[in-house]
Amino acid sequence: MHYPGTKDGDLTGRPRKEDRQLISTSTVTRCVAVAALMVGATTLALPQAMAAGAPMNAELSPSATGTGKPLGRLGALTGLVIKRLLVSDDVAAAKFGTDSPIDDPVREQQVLDQVRDQATELGLDPVAATAFFQDQITASKVVQKGLFARWTAHPDEAPTTRPDLDQIRTRLNQLTTDLLNELKATVPVRGEPTICTVELAVAAGSGAVLDHLDSLHRQALRGAVHSVCTAR
Repeated sequence: MHYPGTKDGDLTGRPRKEDRQLISTSTVTRCVAVAALMVGATTLALPQAMAAGAPMNAELSPSATGTGKPLGRLGALTGLVIKRLLVSDDVAAAKFGTDSPIDDPVREQQVLDQVRDQATELGLDPVAATAFFQDQITASKVVQKGLFARWTAHPDEAPTTRPDLDQIRTRLNQLTTDLLNELKATVPVRGEPTICTVELAVAAGSGAVLDHLDSLHRQALRGAVHSVCTAR
C-alpha cells in the first residue's frame, strides 16, 4: 500500500523533503492571504466619514492617546507607534501660529542620540533602532505639515488652545523608552521576515480602524512602521 507523500515501501507517513517545502510554502501563502483579508475587512469597516471625499476635520481621531489595541504579536508595538503619531497633533497645535518650525534638527538629533544610547543598553542594534526612530520623526512631520496645511486653508478649524511643548516632549521621551522596550520584546517575531510582514499587516490594519485614523494619520503610519521588520 502506498501513502501520499511517502517513498515506495515507506509506511511512516512522513512527507518527503520536497513535500515539506511545498507544505511550508503553502502555509506561508495562506497566512499572507489571511492577513490581506483581515486588513481588507478592517478597511471596509472604516466609518463613512473616513471616505476619500470626506472633509479632513470630519476624519480627525477622537483623541491623542492611542486608545485602540491593535491585533497580533506586533499589536503592542504598533499601538505605541500610533500613540506617538497622535501626540503629533498636540505638537502641531503647540507650534501652529508661532515661530517654532516643524523641522527641528537639534531636537531630532537629541532624540536619535538618546535612542542610540538606550538601544545599546538593551542589546538592540543601535543603527537599526535609530533608523526606526528616524521613521517616527519623519511620520510625525508628515502629520504636522498636513495639519498646518489644513488649518491654514481653514482657519476656523485651527486649534483654539496651545499645549505646552515641554510637557509634550516629556510624553515623547517616555514613548521612546516604551517603544525601545517593545522593539526588544518583539525581536523573535521581527526576526522572521515573512511572519513579521503578516503580523505587521494585521496590527497596522486593525490599529488604523480601532483608533479611527484619518487618511493623513494612516499615511504617516505606513511610513512609521516601514522598518519594523528590519530593525533588530
